[in-house]
Amino acid sequence: MPKSRTPFDKHRWRRIQAGFRDTTILMREFRTPLLWFSSAVLGGGFLYHYLSERLNEPVYSLAESIYIVLISTFLQPPNREFPHHILLQAFHFLMPIVGLVALAQGLADFASLLFNRKSRNKEWEMAVASTMNNHIILVGLGHLGYRVAMKLHEMNENIAVIDLKANGDTVAAVRELDIPVIHDDATRPAALEAGNIKDARTIILASQNDAMNLQIALKARSMNPEIQVVIRIFDEDFAHALQEQFGFVALSATEMAAPVFASAAAGVDVTNPISIEGQLLSLARLTINANSPLANRTVGHIEDNYHLNVVVLRHDHRSEMHPTDKSELHAGDTIAVLGSSAQLQNLIQANE
Repeated sequence: MPKSRTPFDKHRWRRIQAGFRDTTILMREFRTPLLWFSSAVLGGGFLYHYLSERLNEPVYSLAESIYIVLISTFLQPPNREFPHHILLQAFHFLMPIVGLVALAQGLADFASLLFNRKSRNKEWEMAVASTMNNHIILVGLGHLGYRVAMKLHEMNENIAVIDLKANGDTVAAVRELDIPVIHDDATRPAALEAGNIKDARTIILASQNDAMNLQIALKARSMNPEIQVVIRIFDEDFAHALQEQFGFVALSATEMAAPVFASAAAGVDVTNPISIEGQLLSLARLTINANSPLANRTVGHIEDNYHLNVVVLRHDHRSEMHPTDKSELHAGDTIAVLGSSAQLQNLIQANE
């Protein structure tokens, strides 16, 4: 069986592809100087051939005339006797000037940009992103976006980041991981195209601006109807509405933060929510307090009164997966429960 590529091999191959793509872009940018130079050589060759016939100093063919003009441009001696007529002699003095003006400056700029890609970061990051397929686009490299980027990198996901105002520290840290960061406004279609939106499978909108997140989400879906949209929305009701109407995975700041604050206050571990059939559910682990009204109750009592699912019951150093309704809870027992933010909050308060 052929060996799968390691992450290092993938990054190296992507950089090779990006280098080829970037060079192609550069060639397109410098096509005007190349076109002018080619026109000067070809036009000069036709004119030299015409004049040589009229001035009785003919050359063997039109191709030779073009060749004479070309080598004259680079100050090379002709492969025949130097012409006698002043008009033909002028080609050997004027064409080097044309070469210097039309080509030399263009080649110098091209070489400078080709070997100093850091001077054109945006174009290079776009070239890297263009080599990606089935990747994730992350918009926003603030506190949340940075943590998301780190986590996705740990999962060995291909990521392209778009951010207009990211600070230098986070950008440098992310780029150290070979993640392209495109410095642009993601509300512009050109910025999403730079992140290769058409080949992406998911876009994550992690900025703190609800209106901008929604604008980008709708634009991304119009450019790639199959893309999955994960959007950060501060208003909980608005997040649920987006989820129902557009199929976005919308997470509100309240739902993301409330379980964390509750766990800090009550010593409970709570995961960030996941979307299951349109509902945002979290898994929480808590220990039954000695004076808790939950002590000496059953699993069925908790599930019926708090509308939660008890997934694990740990008693006397033994764990019971999916305990029965009649399983009793005692002080010191640990349970893992699955429910919404509000349901978990009610249970945590009751256990206090």
